[in-house]
Amino acid sequence: MIKRALRQDWATAAAVWAGTAALRATLRTVSWSTEGLPDAFHNGAPAIFAFWHERLPLMPAFWLRAVAARRAAGHVPGRMAVLVSRNHDGRLIGRVMDAFGVELAHGSSAKGGAQKGGAGGVRALLTMLNAGGQVVITPDGPRGPRRIAAPGVAQLAALAGVPVIPCAAQITRRHTLRTWDHMVLPLPFGRGAIVCGPPIAVPRTEWGTSLPAIEYALNAAADRADALCR
Repeated sequence: MIKRALRQDWATAAAVWAGTAALRATLRTVSWSTEGLPDAFHNGAPAIFAFWHERLPLMPAFWLRAVAARRAAGHVPGRMAVLVSRNHDGRLIGRVMDAFGVELAHGSSAKGGAQKGGAGGVRALLTMLNAGGQVVITPDGPRGPRRIAAPGVAQLAALAGVPVIPCAAQITRRHTLRTWDHMVLPLPFGRGAIVCGPPIAVPRTEWGTSLPAIEYALNAAADRADALCR
């Protein structure tokens, strides 16, 4: 019944408003620490920031802190886009991200990458990178398997000639959903950690060889963020 109601325009708008307000209020109560933030975080250079799908609700904290850091350093905040799926859940999540100033590219990062429905999204992200922006990708989204990187992240990095920066965020007070990805929802008044690993250069031709390194680095970043929030 709830899912049917959310497919109504008025219900979707109400859910987006409520979800955005709750997430913004919650993230503001969190005491955040950061570790390993690369130059691209501070100066806005083109890059692909990769998170596992389970940490997506924490991603606005990453973007808001990046904007604040760039303004403090005298840099223009720049543009960031996230790839979201075209299904209803993806559009709902996308509208929440849009409310935080993160632009949207619609497509799919399912196995097979651009060949299976994500071509439009990949082109939009490539345009963003070529224009000097940054993008966020959840390489195992939107349907999994959990923590298995689809080819799209490496393909995009190879085409754009930009690094993949493995990232993770975690929070001490959280609720973990019983979904395929074990998505983390933040609760108020916790400690949070944002972690970035070293940038990964992806070769233009044999880009597929980078996927194991990307998966390993994303898991390492997630494990480190978890350790900081125990």
